[in-house]
Amino acid sequence: MTDAGTALSGDALWLTGGVLAAIVGLLVLFFWYKGRRLSGDHVFRTSRFSRGNLWFPTQVSVTPSAVVHYTPELFGGREHSMHISHVASVLIDRNLFFSDVLIESSGGTSPVRCHGHRKADAVEMKRLIEQYQSDHLSRSR
Repeated sequence: MTDAGTALSGDALWLTGGVLAAIVGLLVLFFWYKGRRLSGDHVFRTSRFSRGNLWFPTQVSVTPSAVVHYTPELFGGREHSMHISHVASVLIDRNLFFSDVLIESSGGTSPVRCHGHRKADAVEMKRLIEQYQSDHLSRSR
């Protein structure tokens, strides 16, 4: 009788372990899906090791017409888009490991703030924004 009880408790442990492994696997898949890279040529994603980006890393997409700041959330996400002609300034705060980027608007809207970009990505982001602004101004003249 004790052998049958031991076999049942062993099966229950395997079943519980399998269910827990499946739940952990689904959570890992969910957070990977929410943190996947946006489409586009110039997308800059923050490091998961930086402040506030462990579960949902922030991304900034720089296109010839706009700067898009996207932060995924548990349900949905938050997206802030700014036309390239409305970018007033780009501030890069270089820290020991990562850089913080502040993109201010000339239109009075709240600035785009993102923490945890690689230093080279922050500099490239600023360079692209300035290049696209120059291209936009030269086309409008």
